[in-house]
Amino acid sequence: MVMAALALDWLLGDPRWLPHPVTGIGKLIAWLERKLYGFLAKRLGGIILAASVTLGAAALTWCVTAAAWQVHPWLGYAAHTWLISTTLAVKGLKDAAMEVYHPLMRGDLEEARSKTGMIVGRDTEHLDGPELTRAAVETVAENTTDAFVAPLLYALLGAAPLAMFYRAANTLDSMVGYRNAKYARFGWASARLDDALNWIPARVAGVLLLAAAWLYPHGSATDAWKSWRAFAHLHPSPNSGIPEAAVAGALGIRLGGVNRYGGIVSERAYLGWAKRPLVPEDIRHAVRLLDLASYLAMGGLLCGALAMLF
Repeated sequence: MVMAALALDWLLGDPRWLPHPVTGIGKLIAWLERKLYGFLAKRLGGIILAASVTLGAAALTWCVTAAAWQVHPWLGYAAHTWLISTTLAVKGLKDAAMEVYHPLMRGDLEEARSKTGMIVGRDTEHLDGPELTRAAVETVAENTTDAFVAPLLYALLGAAPLAMFYRAANTLDSMVGYRNAKYARFGWASARLDDALNWIPARVAGVLLLAAAWLYPHGSATDAWKSWRAFAHLHPSPNSGIPEAAVAGALGIRLGGVNRYGGIVSERAYLGWAKRPLVPEDIRHAVRLLDLASYLAMGGLLCGALAMLF
């Protein structure tokens, strides 16, 4: 099921004409936030929000797949495969990054800023070409964990229900897991849960990116490893710094620096060494590393399946 789900994501991604569970999860989070925020102590309300959304998403997924199995095993298999595929976003991540790459290559900064603003939380209206490139590369690198490795691992451990539990936790973090005045306490549980769930997947993602850099003609696995060791711990997230530092080292570029969120300056530690300036082609290189990492994961799954057969 997991291999079929990954292949389905590679081929179709998230077609807009199909209902997507994450959309429903996002609406549930927004509704519960309105009900809980200010009604209870902020940290308690945030704990209730995180528990309700993650457990509810997992329980509903289990009910749907169990019902499908009762109707027919093939329907159960199809339901599991489709639901797992909705927790993956390899194709969607690549497509979003390339939508920034193409206008940058044409010199259309306005469109590139618009497309970048759809995938990052930082202000993009005044970013130049190198900064737009940095934003896209960082997004691809960080989401190698969130959109690919983590849901894949949780699907292997607990099929669709556990993968959906993870996707719900990750969506919570993206919506309320901010360290600002509004969400520092209310989003605390969501942020900590996401950190805990991503701890092992981020390190697996780092290993996959090292292997991808070794295979990629424009990458350096040695520099990726050195960058991981030297810089990953400087990132404010205990997990995001690993794939970002690995990609920076692999490509010989420097990520991190100054971002602005709603006009407020946020300074991040630099990751990697600036052996050359950032150019739009680095987006395509980051996408290729993601591709190779996903192929390596599929190869590992196939080898594991064959080993179980023989």
